[in-house]
Amino acid sequence: MTFAKIAAIAAIPFCLAATTASAVELRLSHQFAPGDLRHKIAQMVADDVAAANVDLSIKIFPSGSLFKATEQYIPLSRGQLDMTVFPLSYAGGQHPEYNLTLMPGLVKNHDHAARLIASPFMAEIEKVLNDDDVMTLVHGYLAGGFASVDGCVRRPEDVKGKSVRAAGKGFEEMLQAAGASIASMPSSETYNAMQQHVLQALNTSSSSFVSFRLQELAKCYTPAGDIALWFMYQPMLINKTTFDRLTPEQQQALRDASAKAEAYYLAEASKEDATSVEVFRAAGVEIADLTQDDFDAWKALAETSSYKSFEGNGKKLLDMALSVE
Repeated sequence: MTFAKIAAIAAIPFCLAATTASAVELRLSHQFAPGDLRHKIAQMVADDVAAANVDLSIKIFPSGSLFKATEQYIPLSRGQLDMTVFPLSYAGGQHPEYNLTLMPGLVKNHDHAARLIASPFMAEIEKVLNDDDVMTLVHGYLAGGFASVDGCVRRPEDVKGKSVRAAGKGFEEMLQAAGASIASMPSSETYNAMQQHVLQALNTSSSSFVSFRLQELAKCYTPAGDIALWFMYQPMLINKTTFDRLTPEQQQALRDASAKAEAYYLAEASKEDATSVEVFRAAGVEIADLTQDDFDAWKALAETSSYKSFEGNGKKLLDMALSVE
């Protein structure tokens, strides 16, 4: 055997090792159950990235199995977590601007949410994310409503004296102004809280109402329909340094997969509202639709409570959001 052949054979294991070493696995954490729309979005991106054959894979940790629901943003910003699907207002304690992504009456419907995503307002939110070494891959808003274990929640007076969970500061301030006491927790903890009567009522997304099986405990459900008070921005995020370290081919595969998932997210979001009504009705839960008069009562209360929090430095950003028709 010639020296050249020996050298070629000896080089084979090294090349294979180098190929294996170049493969990248990203860790994606979220709080949602595997059947939830937000998990489906994550799975779509993971599947399409794998199919692109660019030595990139995404390992998904659902149901808060890697990081607790409200504790994902800081690890993401520090590079200890690669990706997440995350209700951004959960990180309102880090950046008050994020609270504007869950404000009563700010988003009118799913079409309006899409316009808000494409607006200068969302570009400003992206700048805040980027400053924390985070960037958005998939944008998405989900609508939601109220559920209660005793009596329906249509108007502000319906929560007076009740323990209520809301997902963000804006709703908490509005509900407190209505006379409710606030129980703060992620939606993944609401089932046990309702079961133990720690909660009498709560806000969450249509998707979470179903995926966390809250129809088993609720007596009345006020869903998102033609009129919805509750819209929450819940994007897929990635650590920016992690993204920048990927090869151009891997970055493109991730962008392509994310664009496809975002289109699906937008199309499916409104379907989640109708599905939740079907699920709750089938479980024998009373359905209480929100009227325009009910909405106006909540909005008026929000303007004198939660909107007041942004009269200082945040007013410009609030005005940017309100200017989107």
